[in-house]
Amino acid sequence: MADRRDFYEVLGVSRDASPDEIQRAYRKLARTYHPDVNKDPGAEARFQEIAEAYDVLSDPDTRRRYDAFGHDFRQVPEDVDPETWARARAGASASGRGRGRAGAGAGPRVWSTGGFGDQGVDVEDLFGDLFGGMGGFGAGRRRGWGSIQGADQEVELELSVEEAYHGGRRWLSISGPSGPRSIEVDIPPGVVDGQRIRLGGQGGQGTGGAQAGDLYLVVRIAPHPRYRVEGRDLHVDLPLAPWEAALGTSVVVDTPGGEAKVRVPPGTSSGRRLRLRGRGLPHPRGRAGDLFADVRIVVPPKLTDRERELFEELARTSTFDPRRRQ
Repeated sequence: MADRRDFYEVLGVSRDASPDEIQRAYRKLARTYHPDVNKDPGAEARFQEIAEAYDVLSDPDTRRRYDAFGHDFRQVPEDVDPETWARARAGASASGRGRGRAGAGAGPRVWSTGGFGDQGVDVEDLFGDLFGGMGGFGAGRRRGWGSIQGADQEVELELSVEEAYHGGRRWLSISGPSGPRSIEVDIPPGVVDGQRIRLGGQGGQGTGGAQAGDLYLVVRIAPHPRYRVEGRDLHVDLPLAPWEAALGTSVVVDTPGGEAKVRVPPGTSSGRRLRLRGRGLPHPRGRAGDLFADVRIVVPPKLTDRERELFEELARTSTFDPRRRQ
């Protein structure tokens, strides 16, 4: 493991970085090195390194274990004390330097002036119980760590508003150490920006017969020419003629679920927000979002002679002053 870079160094963040800082660093690097956009021969390996670092540091539990045990955190049992582990690792290193003095046939020993007393302590005796389920510390050094579950992976999935509303199926091309692979994904209706979709067993491959990790798709809703998305709520502009706003009317508006009618009360001004309940993004287990129509009054760019006469008559007869405080 000595040749592996520190995960914080991989993402270019400090060890006390906040979750938001880690996420921002990952997104920036992922956009730069993703094999779909970066054709440099080393980009895929760099992207995999970035994805693994983010996978570990974005989860509070795995980050805590990584901080305690470094790259060995996946192999260390849950009940091992970090300080005991650190002392044992330091002792194992010292035993390697002093093995010639201890005798060619002796096992790894920790030579310590404190903590364990002045006599040598056999590392296998010390860790035999802790690592019994993994073949012992010494066995791990001789035979390798055995089976290791594959790492979880995370990729962004960009969807249109309509795809987020209706759901459906999508084929994705996922890059991996053995080359790109295609998987078919079920997108549930009503996903929102930032939502994570878990695909069990579609992540990194395990070793020694262990199961693969999971693949997480992080939903990103693409900008839309008509809709603005806020959570499950949708916003649209509603252009109205001056007389429609003044007299009131009913207007048909497009929604991802089809056409809907919005009632415009008389005396509606620009900037008024009209709500259509439940016409936003659906919620599989709760209340759907709403659609808000934001009124924008639009005047004719060019008046006919009759339209000009009517506006001039209105200007002469009306007492309304839009600049006077109401």
